[in-house]
Amino acid sequence: MTPAERFQGVYEEHYPRVLAYATSLVGREVGEDITSETFTVAWRRVDALPHPPLPWLLGVARNLVRELRRKDALRYLHAAEEAQRISSGGQTHAGDIAAVVTDRHIALQALASLSDADRELLTLIAWHGLSSRDAARVLNCTGATLTVRLYRARRRLEKALETAQASETASVNAVPTAFPTHGQGAPA
Repeated sequence: MTPAERFQGVYEEHYPRVLAYATSLVGREVGEDITSETFTVAWRRVDALPHPPLPWLLGVARNLVRELRRKDALRYLHAAEEAQRISSGGQTHAGDIAAVVTDRHIALQALASLSDADRELLTLIAWHGLSSRDAARVLNCTGATLTVRLYRARRRLEKALETAQASETASVNAVPTAFPTHGQGAPA
């Protein structure tokens, strides 16, 4: 059997299952792209395909989805940082740099824990400075719907901030001191 025949057999047998798997992770449109890329990788490695190939193919698809999500997260973080910089006019505030870094980390952690829809809505209003009317146009919804969604997104952000703050406080309190004190095993 030639490599092309082997690939064709693997493709015909497993394409529907790889597509179903990828689609379950990222939706139909992106799932089709992930499936195509999965079989591109399989074609390049047709001589080394394991038997049975389906688990390997699903592993490739999973890795491609993870890479896509990693890139999306980085793009989102860079866009959020740029929006924050623009909205603050590029000004930084003097003060305790550790507190600024910690507060920023907590805010980004809380924001990242929200759904994509909540993040988009909150950043349209807070970072991009859109009015409720303009944000409603962007999101293709009515002003009343946007008001309700914004209220709920802000409540979820408040809860996420509380959770992130508690987590940060717990991790700071759990850090042992670098040097033992007199009562903790230090020489007398």
